[in-house]
Amino acid sequence: MSGYAAQLSEEQQSVDRAYGRLDSLRSQARERLSEVRAAGSHGSPTQRTERDSFATMYEDRLSQLRAVEDRLVFGRLDTSAGERRYIGRIGLSSEQHEPILTDWRAEAARPFYEATPSSHGDIVMRRHITLSFRKVVGVEDEVLDVHSDQVGEASSAGTLTGEGALLASLSSRRTGKMTDIVATIQAEQDRIIRTDLKRAVVVQGGPGTGKTAVALHRAAYLLYTHRRALEHSGVLVVGPSSAFLHYIDQVLPSLGETGVVSRTIADLIPDIEAKSTDTPRAAQLKGDKRMASAVANAVASRVRIPKDLPTVPVNGFQVPMRAVDIEQAQMDAKRTRQPHNKARETFVKSMLRAMTARYAEQLDYTPEQSELSRVTSLLRMNDKVRTTLNLCWLPMNAEWLIDNMFSKPKRLKRFAPWLTDDDVAELTREKGAPLTRSDIPLLDEAFELLGPDPKLANRNAAADAQRAAEEQYARDTLAQAGIGSGIVTSQMLIDQINGVDDETAAQRAASDREWTYGHIVVDEAQELTAMDWRMLIRRCPSRSFTIVGDVAQTSALGGTRRWEKTLNPLFGAGNWDLNELTINYRNPKEVSEMASSFATAEGLYISTVNAVRQVPGSVQRLLAEDDDDLIRRTAKTTARLAQEFVSADGTGRVAVIAPVDRLPALRRAVSKAIVRTLGDKNAKRLEAQGTWDRQVVVCDTEEVKGLEYDAVVVVQPGEIENEAASRLVAASDLYVAMTRPTQRLTIVRTERDADDLPL
Repeated sequence: MSGYAAQLSEEQQSVDRAYGRLDSLRSQARERLSEVRAAGSHGSPTQRTERDSFATMYEDRLSQLRAVEDRLVFGRLDTSAGERRYIGRIGLSSEQHEPILTDWRAEAARPFYEATPSSHGDIVMRRHITLSFRKVVGVEDEVLDVHSDQVGEASSAGTLTGEGALLASLSSRRTGKMTDIVATIQAEQDRIIRTDLKRAVVVQGGPGTGKTAVALHRAAYLLYTHRRALEHSGVLVVGPSSAFLHYIDQVLPSLGETGVVSRTIADLIPDIEAKSTDTPRAAQLKGDKRMASAVANAVASRVRIPKDLPTVPVNGFQVPMRAVDIEQAQMDAKRTRQPHNKARETFVKSMLRAMTARYAEQLDYTPEQSELSRVTSLLRMNDKVRTTLNLCWLPMNAEWLIDNMFSKPKRLKRFAPWLTDDDVAELTREKGAPLTRSDIPLLDEAFELLGPDPKLANRNAAADAQRAAEEQYARDTLAQAGIGSGIVTSQMLIDQINGVDDETAAQRAASDREWTYGHIVVDEAQELTAMDWRMLIRRCPSRSFTIVGDVAQTSALGGTRRWEKTLNPLFGAGNWDLNELTINYRNPKEVSEMASSFATAEGLYISTVNAVRQVPGSVQRLLAEDDDDLIRRTAKTTARLAQEFVSADGTGRVAVIAPVDRLPALRRAVSKAIVRTLGDKNAKRLEAQGTWDRQVVVCDTEEVKGLEYDAVVVVQPGEIENEAASRLVAASDLYVAMTRPTQRLTIVRTERDADDLPL
């Protein structure tokens, strides 16, 4: 057996041991879960709750153990004392508590990512282990201490190398899912991942620098390191689109973490769905931080004193509703500092009390309390009184307020006086129009100012009272059983009594608009407006954020071009850290240099980017004679790329990025070309693929943000530039389009387009 083969065999034994322990733990978890379920629903509420709590615990553990199956072991550290420390996705110990595998997030694993020949402590060698399923297929050694015996051993075994594991992962075909980088984290990435929870961390970097992967690994690291702090508050991941969230949704489970909430801004409010989008200009106007004042003005406008105030008959007396009483009642309500609808309760009570006093003033005797109570009830039920009270302090819900604001131009101008007439015209829409993505932060602002929907107030009050009674019963039950703390809580008992399965913190957070998270990860953060940020800060008062973005890729008119301008007002100048990733792992050097040169010439800020690999022929240019030839060449090129990169096993991704107006014709032509090139069977397979898993897509620049493909065809870049909202946005959109491929970039355009925009 050769030296290299012997090394593979030796590592296979260690890997088998780790997987054997993993299988054993899975089996134990399954057995214990089966035992708990077999116990049924018999016994006292406390006993049933304990069983359900244990069942939830075993289910979560089983999910975690299943999620780490792929590439369980990926590294080894050798110390000067001869100790070998294997690094993997989770920590594993034998039944005798001997270490088998060190969790990649543990402090003991840090040297695997950060040790260098000049700073390695007692670590003399780092080994990368490559697995295919459970089989060891490759080992590569980096000797950190040149004076150690490992230098000669690694050299003679043929394992001495560097960065091979990283380059292999970069060259593999895309799958439509982001894969974790836990085996190939680089030193600059690891330092960011392990930053303290209390800091707001900005990860700025060009395309392909691993920003998103770093952010997700940081979330996993924080959940591991600060388990107690975060397990009840949770972590929120905010992405630019549903497609992007689908793309990343397996990363955290593969790192041993489940239960993180993933949302876009558009679906961050439970039970509210934004079905439409605004024009870029309208989105910019709605994202202005002054729109918070506009919403506040809209709420305040519903607190007023009507001109015509009624006088109502009660028991033969005329009881007036006076402006001075209204003004005093409104002041009483405002002093409570409660949301509008909640404060209204104080206003109504104060007004009814004042009117009852006006009634009593007219009597020539001192009335009993029962008489005054009846008078108050009669006033409360009087239609004129109720109508006027609503005019004085209108009960509202958030959706109605926002709809009313944008469907009434004169009111909008009054609420937002800084808007020009053109701005108002841009924002005005029909009453009842669908909510847009840019409405959501304004809607959230309205929810915050208004409080609960008044129509649901009575129902919620009854529910609150029932919950309070249930919680008291649960506490009493636990106290009687001698269980005051530990795995069984009063909330668990309440859920069991109500027949509700134990919910995770993530499930509760996702259904609660007012939930505050322990940490928030924001990807493509450069696209967020001031109102978007206001919405997110409300959900994390501790301001513990991981903020990921690239100011060169900003396509929103109200987005960020300089981090300081956006973040200093939010976090304070000294309370956030800027980290720049400088190495492009995604794009071939030829693609990276062309895209960076274009972006720099257009005035975009480009992080210092060095691509790690060269791929000859990775940039191709095709000139078409006319529009018909453009369609034919694009379709033929796409089919050929699909033949080269797309496999029947689901790997391989090709994207055609084109101007919006050309998408329908291109989709038809590409579909026909794929039939001719790949045959009916493969064409039908590709056509039947769902939205999230399509191996060949034809789309615009917005749909590919944050994603990556093996090959990309950019059609008519000059037209893409012309349809953008501004010159800088156009440059950003094209920069995004050109930096999606890992292997091949093809630009197809007419000569006219090439003249309009030289690349």
